[in-house]
Amino acid sequence: MPSDLIFKNAKVITMNPAQPTAELIAVDGDTIFFTGKDSDAERMTGKFTKVIDCGGKTVLPGFNDAHVHIFSLVKQLLSIDLSRARSIDEIKEVVRKKAASTPLGAWISGTDYNEFYIGGGDPTRLDLDEAAPDNPVIISHLSLHSCVLNSMALSLAGITSTTPEPPGGRIERDLATGEPNGVLIDMLNYIRSVIMPKLSEDELNEGLKRVNNLFLSNGITSIQDATVRNSRERWETVCGFVLDRQLKSRVTMMAGAPFRIEFEEVKLKTGSGDNYMQLGAVKILVETRPDQNELNQQVMECHQAGWQIALHAIAESSVEGAVAALEHAAKLSPTVGRRHRIEHCVEMTPDLMNRIKKLGAVIITHPSNLYYSGERYLATVEKSQLPWLYRIKSPLIMGIKVAAASDAPVVPVNPLMGIYGAVMRQAENGQVLLPEERITTMQALELYTVKGAYASNEENIKGALAPGKLADMVVLSDNPLTTPPEKLKDIRVEKTIIGGEVVWEG
Repeated sequence: MPSDLIFKNAKVITMNPAQPTAELIAVDGDTIFFTGKDSDAERMTGKFTKVIDCGGKTVLPGFNDAHVHIFSLVKQLLSIDLSRARSIDEIKEVVRKKAASTPLGAWISGTDYNEFYIGGGDPTRLDLDEAAPDNPVIISHLSLHSCVLNSMALSLAGITSTTPEPPGGRIERDLATGEPNGVLIDMLNYIRSVIMPKLSEDELNEGLKRVNNLFLSNGITSIQDATVRNSRERWETVCGFVLDRQLKSRVTMMAGAPFRIEFEEVKLKTGSGDNYMQLGAVKILVETRPDQNELNQQVMECHQAGWQIALHAIAESSVEGAVAALEHAAKLSPTVGRRHRIEHCVEMTPDLMNRIKKLGAVIITHPSNLYYSGERYLATVEKSQLPWLYRIKSPLIMGIKVAAASDAPVVPVNPLMGIYGAVMRQAENGQVLLPEERITTMQALELYTVKGAYASNEENIKGALAPGKLADMVVLSDNPLTTPPEKLKDIRVEKTIIGGEVVWEG
């Protein structure tokens, strides 16, 4: 039977144990129907078959980023980049230059400053006032868990010395006067969504154009948006992006816990949608539910309503809370195969790993952080916690399902940097974090392909190059399996294919 499209002369790493390698992939519509040798090409080539010669390059399943934040990424790409700043003076200079070309009174936004690399302290409103006194300014921390506002921005937000501490957030103040110093903890979402003006249509379209290109140029054919503010309105908005092909990567979008009922009212829950846009888990922030009974109740309600659950948990205490809540739900309402997830799961003791294994829960980890923040971790994380930091090999040995993600815009989306991080566990300055937790390149590739698909209940249609699966592929400049580990981060994406269509070429 002639195929619509043939990729030949390729070094195919299929991620399919039944046929680990191939030279040729034949596509019918948006689906793979054959993988084999180049010698099979002739019998599958018809009058209208398009043939793409891969020139001996390596072909993999398209990368699946299991935890990103689309709208935060849009805002990052439209803001000034502070990630390379190495002093508060450098931040002030960048903001000052931006202010010189910004109309008076218009907001200035900067992202990704890191207090560790600028001397160990945050800038304050006075620093930002000096740089841009006539514009409201907001700069966000790399983690997105804190931000700094100048005086004009604080005034627009109505934050003064008499403003009470908000639920789940904190206003840092001058100890002598009680005046806000500009640093706000866990209030970025509020400032962006309530205080700052919404992006104009032109700004949103430009941001989406950049986000789409960013995903495709990095070989990312599937993303999973893990934003707790995802409402039904936002679901419909992103559906429009996908339908209009403004976002070409396939999207699994989580529902924020505060909006779960909105989805249920129109009979939407985990798995609703199609292979371009589906509804994923309910996202719950463990840190904002300090009462374990309250967390248990919330998890139980989502569990009994038929949702997959994604619990945001970073520190050991938060991971403990997440695990306890899942154990509570499993005990009172046993259900097999729901694949509840623990997002980040940064500090994980042996006891917690054993309990996660029994639950059948999935861990979503971020190996790129080992490169971008490794130096900071080694300098600031308590010595007692370092042995439990971003463990990957240990849970894999135990049989726990682990998928990888960038958590963009926290770090760049590049999956090859994540693969490098998982294999080398080496920080940008050369320091190594827990070398005993290093994994093989093949295992790292699995984290971004088959395991990512498993985390979103889609391993039957994506994650491997095999007959019956979607024709989502990436062509790389080099073969990761034969590339020296220290060179993995230098591999480039040359083509990205979604549903048999070449959507990006470098």
